[in-house]
Amino acid sequence: MGGSVSCCISPGESPKIRRRQAELEECPITTAEDVSEDTGTYLQHISDRELPDELAQESNPSDHPRASTLFLNKSQTDVSVREKRKSNYLNHMSPGLLTKKFSSCSTIFLDDSTVSQPNLKSTIKCVTLAIYYHIKNRDSNRSVDIFDEKKHPLSREKVPDDYSVVDPEHKLIYRFIRTLFSSAQLTAECAIVTLVYLERLLTYAEMDICPCNWKRIVLGAILLASKVWDDQAVWNVDYCQILKEMTVEDMNEMERHFLELLQFNINVPGSVYAKYYFDLRSLADDNNLSFPLEPLSNKRAQKLEAISRLCEDKYKDLCKSTMRRSVSVDNMAGIKNSQAVLS
Repeated sequence: MGGSVSCCISPGESPKIRRRQAELEECPITTAEDVSEDTGTYLQHISDRELPDELAQESNPSDHPRASTLFLNKSQTDVSVREKRKSNYLNHMSPGLLTKKFSSCSTIFLDDSTVSQPNLKSTIKCVTLAIYYHIKNRDSNRSVDIFDEKKHPLSREKVPDDYSVVDPEHKLIYRFIRTLFSSAQLTAECAIVTLVYLERLLTYAEMDICPCNWKRIVLGAILLASKVWDDQAVWNVDYCQILKEMTVEDMNEMERHFLELLQFNINVPGSVYAKYYFDLRSLADDNNLSFPLEPLSNKRAQKLEAISRLCEDKYKDLCKSTMRRSVSVDNMAGIKNSQAVLS
């Protein structure tokens, strides 16, 4: 990843490992002395030492599909979001003037964003909004020095004295992320993975994203997501061409610390990815941030028809293979019955 990484981490340096050891100490371990002679020697199975599923989901929402995302919980605590949700409900009950596009007999509007191919611009806006609520509704200002913009500036411009107090506006965060994605030509899927890594960092390292560290945390998450997700990853020196005042050594050190704080867990299951995508859409609905509706053209209709036909053919092939297996089992049962009668 551009720097030497040590694979040995002291348990005292990792809050997650400390929590895990404390929880394992509470679990009773049966020894050989507790087992009667007639039952033999008892060896505890590794599954007995695993954490309860509910506890793991609560502590690591970026690892489990059933745990609620952090950014959605942060946004729901905001009063303005609750008011927007209420106004959306009232507008749905009594729409008045129609402000959205609706399909008619002559024109059909389709959402251009799907879980497999999200709309890039709308996805970046939603991820930016999630980061904005993370900063706005943070619990405290816990941070790590490697992400402090005062100690590791991204440019030669002097960092303001109130850099750690004033929350950044939504437009400022969006401009920063859009510049990186546009210059590095990253995909919308990479933006979702970026948010997964960001929340995983906040959970594992027990820190907060705040005005003093949000730029470097977002940059580290984008850097890692682009290398893990995209087939043609962007090198660290390429990001230094975008952020011209940042050195490769600083980029490598930040990436190394990011990986260590993630405990090198860069796996993103498909179920977790889908959860973040749909929660981002819920966040967009709560903030009147609609995904674009595009009219159905002849070319796109033919493409959708081809995809539908392909899925239908796969379903038919699957049914045929299932029928073959069932018929073969029936034939085997008939042969066995015939052999039993002859014998």
